[in-house]
Amino acid sequence: MDLSARDRALLDFERTWWQQPGPKGSRIRAELGYSPTRYYDRLATLLDEPAAFVYDPLTVMRLRRLRDQRRRARFEGNTADPRSR
Repeated sequence: MDLSARDRALLDFERTWWQQPGPKGSRIRAELGYSPTRYYDRLATLLDEPAAFVYDPLTVMRLRRLRDQRRRARFEGNTADPRSR
């Protein structure tokens, strides 16, 4: 299944948001028309879609890795942080 234009725009934004001035939350609203909550919900869903990986594998892999690190930290405590070993 192909990604919609909005989903591609969301991944493009996530890849480059830090290069632009201003807070991320207000830029999400201005550029994408999403509330920050809706943005992060949709982004989390996109990480598990194969079409998102095909479109932008580096961004998807980076976000999956961060998600996995946060999950491990919640369940295992500080030992989930590779720098603490």
